Amino acid sequence: MKNHVSPRRGEVSRLAAKTRKLLPAEKCRFSSLTSISFIFSLATHLELIRRIRYVTSNKIRRREMRDILSDIQSWIAGGERFALARVVKTWGSAPRGVGSAMAVTGDRKVVGSVSGGCIEGEVIEAARRVLESGRPEWLRFGVSDETAWSVGLTCGGKVEVFVELHPAFTSHPNDGEIWQHLEQALTTNQPVVWLTRLQPDRPGHLLIFPDDAEETGDWGRWTSTARELARQAYARRESTITEIEGEPVFIHVFPRKDRLLVIGAAHISIPLVKFARELEFEVVVIDPRGVFATRERFPVPPDQLITQWPDRVLPELGVNEDTYAVLLTHDPKIDDVALHYLLRSEAAYIGALGSRKTHAKRCRRLREAGFSEEEIARIRGPVGIEIGARTPTEIALSIMAEVVAARRRPANVTP
Repeated sequence: MKNHVSPRRGEVSRLAAKTRKLLPAEKCRFSSLTSISFIFSLATHLELIRRIRYVTSNKIRRREMRDILSDIQSWIAGGERFALARVVKTWGSAPRGVGSAMAVTGDRKVVGSVSGGCIEGEVIEAARRVLESGRPEWLRFGVSDETAWSVGLTCGGKVEVFVELHPAFTSHPNDGEIWQHLEQALTTNQPVVWLTRLQPDRPGHLLIFPDDAEETGDWGRWTSTARELARQAYARRESTITEIEGEPVFIHVFPRKDRLLVIGAAHISIPLVKFARELEFEVVVIDPRGVFATRERFPVPPDQLITQWPDRVLPELGVNEDTYAVLLTHDPKIDDVALHYLLRSEAAYIGALGSRKTHAKRCRRLREAGFSEEEIARIRGPVGIEIGARTPTEIALSIMAEVVAARRRPANVTP
């Protein structure tokens, strides 16, 4: 494949070129940035951000099971049997990540995707066979396969898809209970790991809850090994195929949905909430000032709007490694009490609005309050990637660019 460019890289390049055309030349001179940060810095239209979600690659952030959950629930409630197809392994320029899911009914109703279109036809036919036989199928697609050209997978990537009858409709022990608990975890944003045996003649599922080390299902002597493998995969936030005593097992990791805490409901918070919701964050706005913290101010409302002081509500929310926090009030009475809690929490990202002079004063107050230099260094201040932003929307965009960079590549985001 001479001069081949992967679809994902090509799409990134096209988006970069498009955003350059949208801005004056002087706006496009930046310091060295990663490609994703570069695109976010240039993007001036929400549609570009929407598309970037599908262009970027990462370990686990695609949550297609959550995306199709409402359709699945509707089918189950109506007694409509369906097969579930999941991507269990990829190599190279695969169009969808591991864990991507698609559900197919007997009359070819389809939700979700396992490839973006190129292998869907083959997978749908496999799903219909599974619905008839009840026997799972493990499909493999690649450029070297004889089906590569017919299904359109000619980009050099390889994909493995496991297709099975949805657990709600099988007769295997514990499968119904496993689905009920998985459904509840996905609905309530609880972390969970779903293990599936991939041998078609020996199907079975196990559910592990990493927060409390409990499980649903029983794999006998395999259970303790499965629990440890699930714990390790969850720590990496990586869905993967592994083996237990030589038998392949798919470990499907469902982390909590990332949460953005916005401290302060000032004008910048309005576009910030909109961007964050579009990028699939759970958004919580906290501001004790009732005049600002009203739902009428937000065309796209946050998931929660809390009119309490941060030091009271943050412990109740449970800040963890899936939490990103941005402080916007410019008021030390509000921002500082939030920082006192956040700096000693497991938050993945902490950013604070303000000039360098304002940030220097903030750091001095924190030192006087007993915080170490290492703790203070966790703050991204001034918050956001430098794009010359001036308007509230531009500032919000620069902030979300930095939050996404922290989400995707945390090692590359340093104060």
